[in-house]
Amino acid sequence: MPRYTVHIRDEWLAVPCRDPTYTIQWLGYEALKRYTKNKPDNGGINAVKDIRFVARRCQGQGLLDGDDTIEDVLEDNDFVEIVHKQHVLSSLQNLFLDGNSLTSTDLVNLGRGLYKIKLSWVRECNKLFTVIRELTYMQPSFVSLVVYGITTGFGKFARTVIPVHKLKELQENLVRSHSAGVGNPLSPERTRMLLALRINVLAKGYSGISLETLHRMIQAFNASCLSFVPEKGTVGASGDLAPLSHLALGLMGEGKMWSPKSGWADAKYVLEAHGLKPISLKPKEGLALINGTQMITSLGAEAVERAQAIARQADIIAAITLEVLKGTSKAFDSDIHALRPHPGQIEVAMRFRALLDSDHHPSEIAESHRFCDRVQDAYTMRCCPQVHGIVNDTIDFTQKIINTEINSATDNPMVFAERGETISGGNFHGEYPAKALDFLAIGVHELAAISERRIERLCNPSLSELPAFLVNEGGLNSGFMIAHCTAASLVSENKVLCHPSSVDSLSTSAATEDHVSMGGWAARKALRVVEHVEQVLAIELLAACQGIEFLRPLRTTTPLEKVYDLVRSVVKPWIKDRFMSPDIEAVHRLLLDQKVWNVAQPYIEKYNMELLPESRPISPTAFSLDPPASPRKRIRLE
Repeated sequence: MPRYTVHIRDEWLAVPCRDPTYTIQWLGYEALKRYTKNKPDNGGINAVKDIRFVARRCQGQGLLDGDDTIEDVLEDNDFVEIVHKQHVLSSLQNLFLDGNSLTSTDLVNLGRGLYKIKLSWVRECNKLFTVIRELTYMQPSFVSLVVYGITTGFGKFARTVIPVHKLKELQENLVRSHSAGVGNPLSPERTRMLLALRINVLAKGYSGISLETLHRMIQAFNASCLSFVPEKGTVGASGDLAPLSHLALGLMGEGKMWSPKSGWADAKYVLEAHGLKPISLKPKEGLALINGTQMITSLGAEAVERAQAIARQADIIAAITLEVLKGTSKAFDSDIHALRPHPGQIEVAMRFRALLDSDHHPSEIAESHRFCDRVQDAYTMRCCPQVHGIVNDTIDFTQKIINTEINSATDNPMVFAERGETISGGNFHGEYPAKALDFLAIGVHELAAISERRIERLCNPSLSELPAFLVNEGGLNSGFMIAHCTAASLVSENKVLCHPSSVDSLSTSAATEDHVSMGGWAARKALRVVEHVEQVLAIELLAACQGIEFLRPLRTTTPLEKVYDLVRSVVKPWIKDRFMSPDIEAVHRLLLDQKVWNVAQPYIEKYNMELLPESRPISPTAFSLDPPASPRKRIRLE
């Protein structure tokens, strides 16, 4: 009988399912029944039937439609989380978009449903197209003004002039024909990011779109009416044509659409259910909706944000492993790193000192081997500042490119109302984010590569001085033997995924688009690499905390003990073999929610602030989770 592991609050429940045609809603209610049954006070839940909840995958946090059958969307032993609907869907804040000040952090938070969108300002670019429409409708059959994509066909058909009475049909046909993607749909969170980013770009005012259409897009976003957007189909050349066409198709009331209120249904009916009207395309608007790098960039923003979060936490996890393996903190001396002053290397070394400094946080474990005869540690511990450091610098480099791309006009042709003309160019080409995201994948992968080697040292008794595979009664129990294999498999998979997609190019559109970026795949595989890195580091964190059990009653430093306590709040010590996947997923969730960083961050900041100004290697603002607010961005509580 298939079983599904369901997470409710801080508890994991195994729910068997006799009939795979049962729905996700049934699974949620069944899990809630089991949760309340095990609690003396029913877990504070009065009536299960009155609970309004959403189900989402634990990995990736993609929302699941309650009406979908289990066999259609889950596999045996899948992990699902049940969350109160209000916690997921409430949006009490407005984020004002102006096309110039959106950040990758903002975009990811928009994807999570933390904000609604309002426009702070938008350039008036309709004046030119008012003139164009007047000129076109003065002619009985063909327009006298020839403008690419407005009065002509597209790509190879750029010289084909379109009759006036078919200009609306031209834009609609463009969206319909270009909606040719395949594969699984983007999750609601990622579709929300895609829509938000397209709104931000249109708000710059160089796309030739009416305020009426833009406002309807914002209404759809704020109601979480999200089009069916297949993840595959873009070559990242004339923008992300296929994904953005699917996004526009739903807004036109065609194809499929999802909302929390309706689930998956025909787009026309989803919009109607929320009192919204489909957009009606005017000249240029179809092209304005689908031309741009927003698929690459929105997924890239998520990859960058998650990479940044896991890179911070990788330092903390490695520090715990160093303590368990009785390593030395001497390799992190500030004078060493001042002689090779790469910003990332200096920052990582400082974090290790903050976490391991015996003057600030005495470690009984470190004291126990102070006078041992070992001179230096293996590279996987000693060289963390050098290896982790370049990852940090790679992420910073990529984030700058992504943030620039987020606030760039990537249409063609571009509309310059003040000049009274349109200009064809190549801002739609995805080479910038594609190259950066290939670089990100290569860089962040190294966190998993070095972590897997540390897991090996923890599990290998000849290297760790700990029981084999971190478990008592070895043989009867296998402990972390296969958890290490899982880490090794993920690292190996990443090696293939790190092959850059942007070195490839296939000519498309009858050789009109004869050089492409393949940026869509660069973004998708960068995300997959980051997820694998998170999972490998989750395994290392589990193993390192298990190693501490064999060193008790000795204690490590105060900040690392706090991290240990956090892990133990969701995972018990490994006394004998048990089902391990839920433990890995629980710690993975801690990393996704940045809880490991949040526990250790105050100690790191305090240590950094106590340094003398002349010796402080980096600004304390480097540790802020949020970038400095732009003076043009306004958030208002309502």
